[in-house]
Amino acid sequence: MSQGVRTGPEGIGQALSTAYDTALLDLDGVVYAGGSAIAHAVESLEVARAGGMRLAYVTNNALRTPDTVAEHLTELGIPTEADDVITSAQAVARLISEQVPAGARVLVIGGDGLRVALRERGLEPVESADDDPAAVVQGYGGLDLPWGRFAEASYAVARGVPWFASNTDLTIPSGRGIAPGNGAAVEVVRIATGAEPQVAGKPLPPMHRETILRTGAERPLVVGDRLDTDIEGAFNGGVDSLLVLTGVTDGRQLLAAPPRHRPTYVDADLRGLLTGQPEVTADGDGFRCGGWTATALSDRLELEGEGESLDGLRALCAAAWTAAGEGSCDLDGGKALARLGL
Repeated sequence: MSQGVRTGPEGIGQALSTAYDTALLDLDGVVYAGGSAIAHAVESLEVARAGGMRLAYVTNNALRTPDTVAEHLTELGIPTEADDVITSAQAVARLISEQVPAGARVLVIGGDGLRVALRERGLEPVESADDDPAAVVQGYGGLDLPWGRFAEASYAVARGVPWFASNTDLTIPSGRGIAPGNGAAVEVVRIATGAEPQVAGKPLPPMHRETILRTGAERPLVVGDRLDTDIEGAFNGGVDSLLVLTGVTDGRQLLAAPPRHRPTYVDADLRGLLTGQPEVTADGDGFRCGGWTATALSDRLELEGEGESLDGLRALCAAAWTAAGEGSCDLDGGKALARLGL
């Protein structure tokens, strides 16, 4: 479908799980949260797979190996093989392998996920800037990553060694709250050296390329909860996306989304894979979805009618995004969202 300026989430008569051959699923906030499966995720994915949809799990977290992620998903009741998991560590390892000689040494600032991915590409992980590395790579290393690892990266980068990062997410969710992510660690080395890394993870093209190469998807659907990684990554890759509201994105952020952050579809959770999506149609000066009509006024978004809350949100998206065009909508949608319980 078109990646131009959308007027709102698009309608489709058939279930998404039959309209697309592969679901490219983010993990945290979509499939699980804090280590536990999100409501309706396990059964929805089971039905989608039984109907012929391939499920692939795409994560910016470079710490865990695909084997570890697959084991976790299987324990949650979602049978998964390592080949079903694509990580930013794999994407950045491929990016590095295309720019350094075969068998080159790579200084690793991160965890096992990076080391396994580098070896898969025929590269040798090393631990010191004094090991004559041909590249430096940073990926999330967990809460116990020693501060001295950033010094090792800085020594090598300051000497001109090419610098790569699996991703630059500033934060990462945990069972206790929001923790600093790999992007925060990258900032440490950036401040120390003034250099800029090549980045592979979502929303950038190397991650999408890695995902398509590994899955062979012809009609992929990106499924995520974050506008700035999942949805923007789908936009950059020219593919459709489903935003689920089980993670970090709320109604206000969705209405204010610029074109690159506008999903094709919006639903409450992964049950949205198993249904069609209602059509949003122009209705006079407004947009109608289900029993709701949304209109952009000079200072606010107006919502009239009744029905399913998600239909009201879809109508509001159409009104907000049409009013904003290529920009972000700054109209007040608070009362309209409150009426929907969002």
